[in-house]
Amino acid sequence: MGRPTPASDEYAARRRSATSTVPPGHRRQERAMSFQAYLDKAEEQTGLTPRALVEQANAHGLDTSSRTSEVIAWFKAEHGLGHGHAAALAHVVVKGPRISSKHVGTSGSHRDASDTLWLDGRATRPDA
Repeated sequence: MGRPTPASDEYAARRRSATSTVPPGHRRQERAMSFQAYLDKAEEQTGLTPRALVEQANAHGLDTSSRTSEVIAWFKAEHGLGHGHAAALAHVVVKGPRISSKHVGTSGSHRDASDTLWLDGRATRPDA
């Protein structure tokens, strides 16, 4: 019958199984996190507040003129962060601590309490 074509279901299944770290028969659990939760987790993983991480990126020459992908790559390489956590920090480096109000005050899993991210550490956040 030959090799499966890129448009076939069999091809897609083989691609998923070749790159997946999820054991066969198990489903990947995707937990949605708020923007602030990504920053809190990055702090937990690195031992540095989001503000300190942003200052390190700035000292490395990364700022509002940088490409987001460049900043993400730096956080991943320098601190071993996953893509989502690095992307959240890159947003702060490139665009500042304000986020869209789309999820503020909602009841969804991506909800945030404010449209301004807290950068001074989870322990000092007023609502923590």
